[in-house]
Amino acid sequence: MTDDPFVTHRGLLFTVAYEMLGSAADAEDVLQESWLRWDQADRSEVRDPRAYLVRVVTRQALNHLRAMARRRETYVGEWLPEPLLTSPDVADDVELADSVSIAMLTVLETLGPTERAVFVLREVFDVPYDEIAAAVDKSQAAVRQIAHRAKEHIAARRPRVTVDRAEQEAVVARFITAVNSGDLQGLMDVLAPDVVSVADGGGFVRGAARRPILGADKIARYLLGGLAKLGVPFEARPTWVNGHPAIRGEVDGELAGAVCFEIEGGRITRIFSIANPNKLGRLDEATELVR
Repeated sequence: MTDDPFVTHRGLLFTVAYEMLGSAADAEDVLQESWLRWDQADRSEVRDPRAYLVRVVTRQALNHLRAMARRRETYVGEWLPEPLLTSPDVADDVELADSVSIAMLTVLETLGPTERAVFVLREVFDVPYDEIAAAVDKSQAAVRQIAHRAKEHIAARRPRVTVDRAEQEAVVARFITAVNSGDLQGLMDVLAPDVVSVADGGGFVRGAARRPILGADKIARYLLGGLAKLGVPFEARPTWVNGHPAIRGEVDGELAGAVCFEIEGGRITRIFSIANPNKLGRLDEATELVR
């Protein structure tokens, strides 16, 4: 066992970086860079190692966010966060599960780098304003204003809807049954009329829509039609991704993607399909997410 604070708080630091970046690969890079800075720090001057490490990780993540913005400009099709296999108990912390959901991470993409950092640190991790100010190099007054604006921005784009775990699992189970059996009516029955489907194939996956698809009928026919053309067996299997019931899609027994959902009133209102092979590396072993 080690009493090194970096090791002790590694789960927290990864979660902070991942929520800021939406990418596990980039979050791991941030942790590596942060470790080097921690290793070179004068520990005798660090009064609160946890706060110090969160500050270091935030600064490194901000650097990555700015670089990622340039990469996104050339990304093929829709960009979605990198999905993480999580254990079902992540859902027990409702606020954490909501904050790491693919739906929330997608909305966080609409914030600027500093706004995202402030929102994540304040709303998810309850970091005091003075510590956030030090991390983002702003005054406390400025941070309070940024936090207020960011919270309003997120609320306007993602009204909070509470869906209990049993309902989520039941809806996803109905979706899985319909997809695996090719049941068009069953699939349409579980989709809200104005459902939106967003897919991220990264330009690598044939058949992955490069623009959002709207409407239950269009989405159901597109999905089942695409699966029928595969020519090899497809199976949708239940799993847990980013703290929520989700689907692991397998083609001929091999992982092909993850599908996550937003659910309201017993129906699916939004579908997020991630099939970019470069984003599927964290779906076989559960990632620890903590706050």
